Amino acid sequence: MKIGVIGAGAVGCWYGGLLALAGHEVHLHSRSMAGTLREKGLLLEGLDGRRMARVAGIHESADSVGTCDLVIVAIKATANNFLPSLVTPLLGPSAVVLTLQNGMGNVEALGRILPMDRIVAGLCFVCINREPDGIVRNMLPGHVRVASARGSAGPNARLCAEALSKAGVDCRTDDSLDALLWKKLCWNIPFNGLSIATGGLTTDRILSDRALRTRALALMLEVSAAATACGFPFGRKHVDWQFEVTEGMGPYHPSSLIDYQQGRDVEIEGIWAEPLRRGLDAGVRMPELTRLLWEIRERVGARSLSS
Repeated sequence: MKIGVIGAGAVGCWYGGLLALAGHEVHLHSRSMAGTLREKGLLLEGLDGRRMARVAGIHESADSVGTCDLVIVAIKATANNFLPSLVTPLLGPSAVVLTLQNGMGNVEALGRILPMDRIVAGLCFVCINREPDGIVRNMLPGHVRVASARGSAGPNARLCAEALSKAGVDCRTDDSLDALLWKKLCWNIPFNGLSIATGGLTTDRILSDRALRTRALALMLEVSAAATACGFPFGRKHVDWQFEVTEGMGPYHPSSLIDYQQGRDVEIEGIWAEPLRRGLDAGVRMPELTRLLWEIRERVGARSLSS
């Protein structure tokens, strides 16, 4: 397939690189990273070593990519207002769009551009950073789960899952996007959030602090209660697994912490505010998430004032 990847951050570079290594014609679009990628190339480092992925094109303008069979959206949700100008030029007559973004509300944003039956969402349960040296490092291969934007997994979801699987990714389809979103938020809400609220603690330091670990558990249990009330329950086993997998990450900087530290917009709406609204609307008390959201907004607001 000809694949266009919008956003050359850690996620876009990693999966775009793997798809290029698998033989697809991959084009990366990034206004900020195009020069670095042309100079240094796309170097992927995983537990199995390093590989240089050679992509077909690196573009600063979406208009130069051309129409694609598959468009992967890997920009931050804070840039969703640019989706019409970024995605529309890449849409072939039957192109599928796969969003690999965090949080809630992304398929709805894409639904204003193209029909919902051509939109697929993927949730990446992984540990990837794009380092200052340009190397994209994956410290935890994890897995990707994909679902159709509406209804059970259809042929477009299966197309995306097959392409990623053949590229070496543990990827399968799921019949409920909302169920996947709540499961992913079970990790993102506490660890992305507490890393900002504490002023920059990595995941290992959150786990080693008894009070913060207790807060993380309380947040996960609130997310579980909200998911259940909304009709997408997951059990305590999934909650416990969040701690088990995080233990193996070491001193990991969550993506939202990196955005916060580097002065970029933080995905407050999709990761914390919208899940809180949905939980409260379903009748669930969520004092821990309410408190965390306030702390994050205070931190981000103070950063803006100081700059």
